[in-house]
Amino acid sequence: MVNNKTSHLMNYVRVVLLIVLLSFSKSGISQNNSQPAFKIIPLGVKGGSDESNLSSYMVAPFHSDNYICLDAGTLYFGIRQAINKKIFSGNAASILRNNVKGYLISHPHLDHVAGLIINSPDDSSKKIYGLQFCLDVIKSNYFTWKNWANFSNEGDKPTLNKYQYAVLDTGKETAIENTEMTVQSFLLSHSNPYQSTAFLIRNNENYLLYLGDTGADEIEKSNKLFLLWQAVALLIKAKKLKVIFIETSFPDEQPSKQLFGHLTPTLLMNEMSTLSKLTGVDAMKDFPIVITHIKPLANDAEEKIKTELIKENLLNLRLVFPKQAEKLEF
Repeated sequence: MVNNKTSHLMNYVRVVLLIVLLSFSKSGISQNNSQPAFKIIPLGVKGGSDESNLSSYMVAPFHSDNYICLDAGTLYFGIRQAINKKIFSGNAASILRNNVKGYLISHPHLDHVAGLIINSPDDSSKKIYGLQFCLDVIKSNYFTWKNWANFSNEGDKPTLNKYQYAVLDTGKETAIENTEMTVQSFLLSHSNPYQSTAFLIRNNENYLLYLGDTGADEIEKSNKLFLLWQAVALLIKAKKLKVIFIETSFPDEQPSKQLFGHLTPTLLMNEMSTLSKLTGVDAMKDFPIVITHIKPLANDAEEKIKTELIKENLLNLRLVFPKQAEKLEF
């Protein structure tokens, strides 16, 4: 038989263990899902005219400082803004050289590559990842010695070999050098027949989806977004996909013939509705959608876009409007 003293001791141990377990649970130590998987530093969030705030997002696993840049419209100025807001310490040049491990370029329009080209003299050796069409334009039109020194490993001679082109194959997972992440690429239509790219980033069993500029399937007469939604629907249902970054460049008043391969709030929500039919509506409730590439147009277009998105958000998505140098975690 267990005596009273032993019985009291055992009860006491059980209570202590229960308290410890509850404490761990609340702090997230025993619940991996409560810990963010990714941290994102927006270096630039706009589409078009403001050269100090063009599309570029530094992404790393939450517990790492090995970043990849998703597009590179603005680099140095965005990093400097992040330093001013105490996200980074040190100087912008060292962050660019040491913490940015490479670039994933969705398409070679200037508002997505200008920072990469301009800052190349002060950058360190790393890879530029992209689909063949994208890298061909960078090789043939930017690093040519006619336009800029050729800091890459291919093209006009002499090649300075600072950057190495890394061609991605659509749908194939590729390790991102010097990081803990991998990437799969998907083709997008950006004013058909011009193209862009979506990048599915993986960190262990967690995913982040970033879309470069894209038009809606209904406008582009394409199925590229539908194929992308099919590819990620199961990840959303399994709660492995943590966030989608997708553009909304114009307000709904923009004529279809003047979209030039971009989305409006209505077109975005139509695409989200298509995605929800693959995932189930419940899986999309409160799912984070980061709105990128809003064009700083006249007539309060930016506020119109935000107002229209909120009004048309019948799926109860968690809409996120990023700001330059304000860290995001998912």
